[in-house]
Amino acid sequence: MGLSKLFYKNKVKEIEEKASPINILTYRKLVWMKFKSHKLALIGSIILAALIIFCFFGPLFTNKSYEDMDFSAIFSPPSISSGHLLGTDELGHDVLIRIMYGGRISLIVGFLSALLTTVIGTIVGLLSGFYGGIVDRFLMRFVDIMLSIPMFPILLILTMVFGSGLMNIVMVLTVFGWMSISRLVRGLTLSLKESEYVISAKAVGVKNMEIILKHIFPNVLPIVIVSATLNVSYAILSESSLSYLGLGIQPPMPSWGNMLQKSMNYILGTVSGTTPWWLTFFPGLFIFLAVLNVNFLGDGLRDALDPKFTSNS
Repeated sequence: MGLSKLFYKNKVKEIEEKASPINILTYRKLVWMKFKSHKLALIGSIILAALIIFCFFGPLFTNKSYEDMDFSAIFSPPSISSGHLLGTDELGHDVLIRIMYGGRISLIVGFLSALLTTVIGTIVGLLSGFYGGIVDRFLMRFVDIMLSIPMFPILLILTMVFGSGLMNIVMVLTVFGWMSISRLVRGLTLSLKESEYVISAKAVGVKNMEIILKHIFPNVLPIVIVSATLNVSYAILSESSLSYLGLGIQPPMPSWGNMLQKSMNYILGTVSGTTPWWLTFFPGLFIFLAVLNVNFLGDGLRDALDPKFTSNS
């Protein structure tokens, strides 16, 4: 028994030595090199960073607010000479300013709900996969129930019940967004817990929580990061959809979704008799750019972090 325990201790020590800071540093360099070679991911990262800077810091360089109205420039088309680069809406609001402020809302909802869904899904997946048995059955049946609920109608009902504030939307998206990542992490954990280093750690009496945090979680982290980026895209589109239906962020606070919703009567010419195309085009363009470049970033992270995946980009 003593020899067996000594053998397992040596195995754990050998594995920990392989994960030395030098090897970790080499791994990080390799990941960065693979990520840099993915041109679309690199371009997507730059554009996404530019969008974040534009939305969060752009308003600091202007004395205008999203509530400011210019009644002399109602439905003014995009023009440099008028001072309204992206035009104005039916109340003379500057579209560029409202896109900046609206982008803050859409990006905060996207990143915050993605963070929360990733944390919850990862915890559930780790516990379910590692402990198995009744814990696994209970958690996975709960996941099955959540996945069987038609999500979007429930989103509408919950938004109507709890209101359409920023945190309420984040809460609603979080409640219905963590299940897929929990299943993914569970599958990886089931595989990893049969690994030699996990069995060795159990044999020498390492606590379960320490095994999960020190040996299993670092190995599922790359896939978790990739899934988190995809959740950002999903959350931005969901917030835009809710706001478009009038159940998301409410005026006068702008979001890209409610800017699209507000423009519908005018873009069809049913109210104004004109066709202010810029009211639809620019919010839609920024939603498109945000989601597309988050997806590019996710593809690049997948290629860089997954050793089994090679990119042709």
